[in-house]
Amino acid sequence: MRSPSFLSWNLLMVAAACGVLLSPSLSGAADEKKGEGHQAAYFERQVSLIEDASAVAQVRKDTWNAFRDQSRAELAEMLGLDLTAARTDLKVTKTGEFEHEGVVVENLHYQSRPGLYVTANLYRPKVVEKPLPTVLYVCGHSSMTKDGVSYGNKSGYEHHGVWYAKHGFVCLIIDTVQLGEIPGEHHGTYRLGKWWWMARGYTPAGVEAWAGIRALDYLETRPEVDKTRFGVAGRSGGGAYSWFVAALDERIKCAVPTAGITTLRNHVVDGCVAGHCDCMFFVNTFRWDYDRLAALVAPRALLVTNTDKDGIFPIDGVFNIYQSTRRVYKALGAEGNIGLHIAEGPHKDMQPLNTGEFHWMMRHLQGAGLMDTTDTPAVKGIPMEKLRVFQELPADQINTRVDEVFVPLAGAVETPQDQAAWDKMREGWMEALRSRCFGGWSSLGEPATKLSDPVVTTNRDVTLTAWKLAPSSDRDPEGGGDLFLLHGAAFKPEDLELMVLHALDDEGWQEVGNTFGAAFPAVVGQKVAAKPDDKAFAEERDMLTHRKWGMIYFCPRGVGPRALSPDVKTRTHQLRRYYLLGQTLEGQQVWDVRCAIRGLRSVDALKQASLWIQASRHQAGNAVYASLFEDGITRLDLHEVPTSHRDGPVYLNVLKYLDLPQAAAMAAQRTRVIIYADDKSPWEFARSLNEKFAWDAEKKAGLQLRDLPKPR
Repeated sequence: MRSPSFLSWNLLMVAAACGVLLSPSLSGAADEKKGEGHQAAYFERQVSLIEDASAVAQVRKDTWNAFRDQSRAELAEMLGLDLTAARTDLKVTKTGEFEHEGVVVENLHYQSRPGLYVTANLYRPKVVEKPLPTVLYVCGHSSMTKDGVSYGNKSGYEHHGVWYAKHGFVCLIIDTVQLGEIPGEHHGTYRLGKWWWMARGYTPAGVEAWAGIRALDYLETRPEVDKTRFGVAGRSGGGAYSWFVAALDERIKCAVPTAGITTLRNHVVDGCVAGHCDCMFFVNTFRWDYDRLAALVAPRALLVTNTDKDGIFPIDGVFNIYQSTRRVYKALGAEGNIGLHIAEGPHKDMQPLNTGEFHWMMRHLQGAGLMDTTDTPAVKGIPMEKLRVFQELPADQINTRVDEVFVPLAGAVETPQDQAAWDKMREGWMEALRSRCFGGWSSLGEPATKLSDPVVTTNRDVTLTAWKLAPSSDRDPEGGGDLFLLHGAAFKPEDLELMVLHALDDEGWQEVGNTFGAAFPAVVGQKVAAKPDDKAFAEERDMLTHRKWGMIYFCPRGVGPRALSPDVKTRTHQLRRYYLLGQTLEGQQVWDVRCAIRGLRSVDALKQASLWIQASRHQAGNAVYASLFEDGITRLDLHEVPTSHRDGPVYLNVLKYLDLPQAAAMAAQRTRVIIYADDKSPWEFARSLNEKFAWDAEKKAGLQLRDLPKPR
C-alpha cells in the first residue's frame, strides 16, 4: 500500500487521462478482545455447519458404495495422492539381518517414489511354515537419536514388531519422514511458517499414507505373508496414518488406530490443533469432519483405541467418532466388526492399549475366539543401533525436500492460440477457484450488502462517513467490518465521481491512522497507535477539496483492528484453524473485499461513481481475486504485488492450478489493471495476452506495467 498522500499524487497524475474519480473506505473493527470473540464465534459456527452437513449420518446400505467411492476419491485428493497412477519400482534393499529371542529382524528400505526412501524393519518368526497374517505398524513421533544420528522412530516401537512375530505374525514397522533415518519435516505450518504448504495443497499426511500403501505393495511380494490378511496399527501420528491407509486401501482387513483421531470440534473450537503437527491433517478441501475418514474403514474390522486422559485426543471427541462410525457399521449389518477400547492414562504408548490392539488382531486376522485373551506384554529389548538401515544416507534422497515435489505444481502456461482456447483455460481456472480454493465460501451465503446508518463527522474541510458492514449471514460472525469514506466537505456523497476502495494490510492501516487520526480521533485515532503526519493530511485534504473523489478505507478480517493475536504461537494456530475448515485467512479476506464492494454499491448516493480498488502486497493479490468475482470495478491499482502464491496471499490448493500472473491476466480481461513493479518479467503472460487480444483497446480493460514510484 502506498501512503494515502502518495496514492493521491499518483491519482492526480492520471486523472485527466481516465476522466473518473474515486470513493474509498477505511476499516475499523472491534477492539482486540471483541475481535477475538468474533473469531471464536466464527470457528464455532463454521464447525457447526460442517457437523450439520455431515454425509456420514445419511449413509444407508443402498447408498454405501457411492458414498465410499466418492469419499475415497476426495480423501486421496486432499492427501495429494493419485491412486490410479502407475506405481514406480520400490527398489527394495535389505541392508542387514539379525535374530532376537527367536525373531528374525530384517533392516531394509524401499522407495515409495523415486528418491523418497522409507526405512523399515521387518519382524518374522524364525520358522515360517505357511503364509502368515501381517501387520503394518506405522510409527508415532518418537525421536530416536544418538550423537547426531537418527535411528528412526521405528526403533522406538520395535517391541510391537517383536510381540507380533512371537505370536505368529509378520510385522513391518516403517519410519516416517519427520523422524526417520533421513529426517524431513512434519512441522511446516506448525512452527516453520511454511504457509505455502496450504497453497500447494501439500500435507505430510499424504507422504505417510503413501508410504503405508506402498508398504503393502512390498509385503505382497513376501512368501511369508498372507496378503489376504493385512492389518494396520499405530499410535498418535501412527494412529492417524493407520486411518489414512485403512480408509484408502481395501487390502487392510483389520485396523487398530490408537490415539490418532478426534472431532473437528476438538481441533478447531477446543484448540487441539495446537498439539498437532501437519502430518495429522488432510487438506480439508471438501470440508469434512473426521467421522467421514473413520467411516471409510467400514465394514472391515476396526478397533478405535485411546486413553481417557489424552489431552490432544480428548475422550469426548474419540467417543463421538466411534458412535458416528458405529452407526455406519450398523447400517451395513457389520456392527460386530467395530470395537472401542479405552484405557486409563495419558497420551502414552501403554501396555493396556497394546493388549487391546493385540487381542483385536488375533481375533480378526488369526481367528482367535472372542474370549481368547493375551496378557503377554510387549517389552522393549533391541538396541536402536541394531535397527539402523543406512550407514550412509543416499545422495539421491528427496526426503528432505519432499514438500517441494510431492504434489505437482500447475505446469508452465503457454499463450493460448485463440480466444476459444483462452476462454477454456480461463473457465478451467475459475472452476478450480470456486471448487478447490474458495470452496469454503459456499457456507457463507451471498456477500454482505447491509450497512448501518452512516455516522458523519466533518473537520478541517474533510468529511468522514462511517458505516458498519454487517456480516454476510449469521454463518460468518467474523465478517463485516467498518467502511470509512473521506471526501471534501464541500461535496455531498452523490457528487462524487470516483470511489477508491483501499483494501488495507497492517502497514496500510497504520498509515491511515498516522494521516487521519489527529483529525478524526474518535473514529480512527482510537484504533491505531498513530504518529500524526500533518504533511500527509494536508496533501490528502488538498486533493479531496479539489476533486470529487472519495477515499474509502477497509480492513478485512485479520488486519488492523481485526488483527489476530500478536503472540506468534497463538496466531499460528488461529491460522491453522482456518485451514482445518477448508479455508485460509487470506481466502476469507478476498470474501471480505467482495462484501465491501457490494456494501458500497448498496449506498444510493454512491451508485453512479466509478469504483477503483487500490491495494499493496498481499492485499493486492486479494484485490485481483475479488475482481474476478465482482463486476463493475473500473480499475485496480496494485503495488508490490507478490509474483507467486508461494509468497502469499495463501489460498487453499491454488498452486495446483494457477499462480498470480495468470490471475492478473484474468483480471485484465475484465478491468484496467495497473501493476507497479520494478521487475516486470513475472507479468509477461498477462502482458502477452493483453497485446494478443487488445483488451486495452477502449481503455476499459487491459494491463499496464509501471515502475514503482520513488518515495516523495
